[in-house]
Amino acid sequence: MLSQVCRSGFQPFSRRLLSWAQSTAVSRSCMYHRKLRSRVQPSGIRHVRSWSNIPFITVPLSRTHGKSFAHRSELKHAKRIVVKLGSAVVTRGDECGLALGRLASIVEQVSVLQNQGREMMLVTSGAVAFGKQRLRHEILLSQSVRQALHSGQNQLKEMAIPVLEARACAAAGQSGLMALYEAMFTQYSICAAQILVTNLDFHDEQKRRNLNGTLHELLRMNIVPIVNTNDAVVPPAEPNSDLQGVISVKDNDSLAARLAVEMKTDLLIVLSDVEGLFDSPPGSDDAKLIDTFYPGDQQSVTFGTKSRVGMGGMEAKVKAALWALQGGTSVVIANGTHPKVSGHVITDIVEGKKVGTFFSEVKPAGPTVEQQGEMARSGGRTLATLEPEQRAEIIHHLADLLTDQRDEILLANKKDLEEAEGRLAAPLLKRLSLSTSKLNSLAIGLRQIAASSQDSVGRVLRRTRIAKNLELEQVTVPIGVLLVIFESRPDCLPQVAALAIASGNGLLLKGGKEAAHSNRILHLLTQEALSIHGVKEAVQLVNTREEVEDLCRLDRMIDLIIPRGSSQLVRDIQKAAKGIPVMGHSEGICHMYVDSEASVDKVTRLVRDSKCEYPAACNALETLLIHRDLLRTPLFDQIIDMLRVEQVKIHAGPKFASYLTFSPSEVKSLRTEYGDLELCIEVVDSVQEAIDHIHKYGSSHTDVIVTENEKTAEFFLQHVDSACVFWNASSRFSDGYRFGLGAEVGISTSRIHARGPVGLEGLLTTKWLLRGQDHVVSDFSEHGSLKYLHENLPVPQRTTN
Repeated sequence: MLSQVCRSGFQPFSRRLLSWAQSTAVSRSCMYHRKLRSRVQPSGIRHVRSWSNIPFITVPLSRTHGKSFAHRSELKHAKRIVVKLGSAVVTRGDECGLALGRLASIVEQVSVLQNQGREMMLVTSGAVAFGKQRLRHEILLSQSVRQALHSGQNQLKEMAIPVLEARACAAAGQSGLMALYEAMFTQYSICAAQILVTNLDFHDEQKRRNLNGTLHELLRMNIVPIVNTNDAVVPPAEPNSDLQGVISVKDNDSLAARLAVEMKTDLLIVLSDVEGLFDSPPGSDDAKLIDTFYPGDQQSVTFGTKSRVGMGGMEAKVKAALWALQGGTSVVIANGTHPKVSGHVITDIVEGKKVGTFFSEVKPAGPTVEQQGEMARSGGRTLATLEPEQRAEIIHHLADLLTDQRDEILLANKKDLEEAEGRLAAPLLKRLSLSTSKLNSLAIGLRQIAASSQDSVGRVLRRTRIAKNLELEQVTVPIGVLLVIFESRPDCLPQVAALAIASGNGLLLKGGKEAAHSNRILHLLTQEALSIHGVKEAVQLVNTREEVEDLCRLDRMIDLIIPRGSSQLVRDIQKAAKGIPVMGHSEGICHMYVDSEASVDKVTRLVRDSKCEYPAACNALETLLIHRDLLRTPLFDQIIDMLRVEQVKIHAGPKFASYLTFSPSEVKSLRTEYGDLELCIEVVDSVQEAIDHIHKYGSSHTDVIVTENEKTAEFFLQHVDSACVFWNASSRFSDGYRFGLGAEVGISTSRIHARGPVGLEGLLTTKWLLRGQDHVVSDFSEHGSLKYLHENLPVPQRTTN
């Protein structure tokens, strides 16, 4: 048995490390020997090849140190970065040994950033834990030999491991820890170097200069310095021993901060076992993660206990972070142990994503997006308690403001158009543009919404008498807080705001930068209208630098995301949303089937309007299906001539191309949303084949049949499984305003909750109200005194003005 123990669990450490390194090399063979060199262009921009699973980025990395970054979005410009790995990050749960998986992931991320041309430094714990593991093995091995010689095998299980002194563990573990880092960094063709320091090294001027020079030389040679306190000789930390204006090196938090300032680094990333800084101890019921922390906010935070391992708690980290911030280094405290995020936490931070707590000296002029979410929640709940007439009055007032303040709105829109000229394509410029007629149409639509809002929130849908004096009601209520993200179209803002007001929902609006001036004035007018009943904060416009992906993570504040824009925007939001439902369509691939019995007079008119009236719209025609019998007929020739006059580029489907000697270019994909003056034409043999084609290649948005045969039309209407199915009508009618909904928040192709143009009804859900008199379930048991009645009761009709 002793020989087995020696061969398996206690083989020489170097051999075990080599074995691990070899297995790592195999699993990461795609990375092995791929050394990426950044190339500095004349412009000062570093261009880097893409590799690994980390997104390719090209950023200007040169900056003058002296002032920390004001916003997260600027972190992508960080050139010199210190990553501090806390004991809880590198140590296993049993505090004996290292978490190799997490370390390998961290090394990969640091290597990616190093190979992008950044200068990376590590401040790492772990020597004590690694040494404890090694010493325990040695003691266990020694004891097992003595026990085997004197007491027999049965005594092995009763062996006790003595308490190990930390400095001895550090001495035993430091070389092994460094060897492990060397093996890991070698997989990415990166060299690492170890530097051990103590508090005295920072107080002796000559030693400080030597340390500074060594670190700069290592960075110049593209080597990653790995810095740690020399725990084998360092004395225990004395309480309150910090010198005034100088932070001591009594733990790795203070070491990392001191190193970051000494080396004039741009960013310090402190990884721990919590998501960041909370306003109260993590795990408590009301604890909220602080996204951005500003100097002077310490009084708003209640600190908890320190980590299970390591010397410093969150209070020590905050103190170190604020000291580094004062020295001109930006700081982020984040979780380096969570299995779902630890594999990309460092690169996410450098890319400017909302991870952990960001320390900034620049307080924003307005509220944070988290505060806006809370205001929208509170304002929305107050809005829902207003009388229907009061909500209608707000919307009517907003409609009046759109016409009364027309000149100011158009002036702001003109600024947007001037700034967008040459940057946006013609269809997007058309979406961005406002006009007097557009504003008038908006006002008409808002008044329609106001009229329909009289019977929205609180409407009784069902009444049931459960038993005598026990009555149940199902009533309509708001969904909660909506996040609407829209591109280019400022007219979307008052439409969506009116629908949110009518349905009693709080609203967060995120518009495109290209419409900033227009959105700002339209939001001010919306808040002016809301103010007449004291609910100004129910509708919030997000003006901070939050990226869409970051907004999609606010699952505690947002109940529904509604994207309005390109199909790519919708897909990106659906991918980024974490735990928040998304209402929208990924594509608008709309079809029109021209039946063999179609009217010659109707076809060209319907095709022209569906394709050419507004080709960038999601309800524009993309594929024209023509019955085979219509080929080489005057009707077919009229369609082709009209499309040529309208300068529509035609793509031929496979079957259509086979019928022609000289055909247009064959379509690359039958599932294409062109969003421009382009159209696919395909041939089908019957209405059933048209339906099958739509189900295979369509997006369940809007599909049309043109025919004079009522039976064929009804068959099409009943069998096509799309949100909107039309007979002898343009696909462009698929719109909330044209449906009489006043406006829409978007068109949904999903099958849950809402489908098609989503107006007021689509922004409501329900709740159940039960009114009883001391009723208990046990009375309805087999031997109870009461029986269920389940009688349907009449629903009261609300009178509307």
